[in-house]
Amino acid sequence: MPYALLRFLALGALALVAGVMPAEAGPKTKFKVAWSIYVGWMPWGYMKDEKIIDKWAKKHGIEIDVVQINDYMESINLYTAGQYDGCSMTNMDALTVPAAGGVDSTALIVGDFSNGNDGVVLKDKSALADIKGQKVHLVELSVSHYLLARGLESAGLAEKDVTVTNISDADIVAAYSTPDVTAVTTWNPQLSTIKALPAAHEVFDSSKIPGEIIDLMVVRTETLKESPAFGKALVGAWYETMALMADPGDKGKAARAAMAKASGTDAKGFEGQLSTTKMFYGAKDALAFTRSKTLPETMDKVRTFCFSHGLLGPGAKSPDAVGMSFADGSTLGDAKNVKLRFDDTYQALAAEGGV
Repeated sequence: MPYALLRFLALGALALVAGVMPAEAGPKTKFKVAWSIYVGWMPWGYMKDEKIIDKWAKKHGIEIDVVQINDYMESINLYTAGQYDGCSMTNMDALTVPAAGGVDSTALIVGDFSNGNDGVVLKDKSALADIKGQKVHLVELSVSHYLLARGLESAGLAEKDVTVTNISDADIVAAYSTPDVTAVTTWNPQLSTIKALPAAHEVFDSSKIPGEIIDLMVVRTETLKESPAFGKALVGAWYETMALMADPGDKGKAARAAMAKASGTDAKGFEGQLSTTKMFYGAKDALAFTRSKTLPETMDKVRTFCFSHGLLGPGAKSPDAVGMSFADGSTLGDAKNVKLRFDDTYQALAAEGGV
């Protein structure tokens, strides 16, 4: 059975589960958000450990449980099924899983974009053009697949010029160490490990497509509408943690060291991953990116890729099937079926000190 169809059958099952979940009585005061290990999302674990999230939740009269999920795609599936009110995910996955699955979602926080954290690596070859005819191992239909497609495009090639072979992110390092695997596309920390192996050559990375692989905190639009305190607390805690993370002094070093340890690396390794991540440490920077004209252009590229790979649902007849809205009020796709919203409201509050 095609992978895309399996994905949507799974989404259908999740939607059924979500549909039978009992409604909560009275105003909601307890919330749960999920996150998984990645350099740009380590602040969520840190703010839980240091009780920064507790402070901001208490300020707004609510409770927020920040939960680490070891499997990234599973965290998104759980969010889509209604078991979490928010979840860290990329822009592409936000479109193809919850939004395409019918869950109206808002990109509450635009945290960073990959600026070299994702890459294409060839064994014994040093030019991207050498990828032609090779089997490329990657997590199929993920941002790695998107990166490969953009890389091939830049080299005047197409997916038909290679053979895409699906592999889990947990297995890709071991697979590359075998003689038969000569080309991979992956993200950090696996990317750094592979690049350090003999005969490995990175031939394309996400710095060549800046701003296209975006890391977000996505929340359910209905929940945010009914409970603005939820959005304010998340944004407040995030930017307090960002200020600590960016601090060049001892406090910042301690915060980054703690995040490094939690992610399974050392301070040097974590700093290396940060160097290939464009973090928006300040709300004003995130706000400028969210309001930029390039964001809709990026999402147009993303939705075109997703449609061509069957990721917008088996009934989608064009890239317009799933609508998206942006900070300037513009939309892409079906304006009557907007399911992914890049809303700048809460980042603007943070930029103005109003959270």
